[in-house]
Amino acid sequence: MADSALQEMKTGWTKVLQALEAFGDMALFCGQVLATVPKKLPPGTFIPICYRVGVQSVPVVALTGLFIGMVLAVQAHAQFQALGLATQLGHIINVSVVRELGPVLAATMLAGRVGSAIAAELGTMKVTEQIDALTCLGMDPIHYLALPRFLACVLLIPTLTILANFMGVIGGSLICTWIYHIDPYHYWQNARGHISLWDLTTGLIKPLFFGGAIALIACQRGFHSRAGAEGVGKAATSAFVLSFISILVLDFFLGLFLNNLHRFLWPSFTVRAFGPE
Repeated sequence: MADSALQEMKTGWTKVLQALEAFGDMALFCGQVLATVPKKLPPGTFIPICYRVGVQSVPVVALTGLFIGMVLAVQAHAQFQALGLATQLGHIINVSVVRELGPVLAATMLAGRVGSAIAAELGTMKVTEQIDALTCLGMDPIHYLALPRFLACVLLIPTLTILANFMGVIGGSLICTWIYHIDPYHYWQNARGHISLWDLTTGLIKPLFFGGAIALIACQRGFHSRAGAEGVGKAATSAFVLSFISILVLDFFLGLFLNNLHRFLWPSFTVRAFGPE
């Protein structure tokens, strides 16, 4: 019994040390990527990556945003109808999409589409020794491969979030006005003025961090991929899982920080049920 307990303790400490080692590797890699940001981008690398990250993601992001608004309208209508507040749905849907659901779900979709693709691509380059070949040619693989992908995600994911927010607003309005026959004038009249500049700013600050986290995690997983098809597959899977967890964690802490910052900058600003006082 004592030997079994000792063995379990050793196994637990081994897992803790492995987790700390993985965290240290990630922190070191992030530092290396951020250190290359002031450098000039390698020619011919940034635009193709922007096309893959941004343009090719437009359909899935637009569809995601559209159904975010539609689902919110379907789920909230019964409760608001019972309270006689159906015309206030525009305010609730728009604020929910712009502040929270649009940025988070758009980033989650992009973590699956973009993050996994980046990890698989770099993992394949690692397995086929293309990254080692760049090093032999005197090029910095992190500067040549990771930096363009990091900048593309940081710059384009907020832009794609704007598209997701717009489609979410449209989707919610279509369900409310066409399916539930809420008067369009009252719907949009009550929705006007309830999304402040701070809401829009909050909805665009978060995707900057989400995009950076997705790119850094995906690149790190790709650079440290194990050999073989199984290793590349595990790198892509772990990139998505870690990106998704990081999105939720960042959303929580950024939400706390931005809410406290808002109260610090405008302490007299209070919010009623359906608008500022």
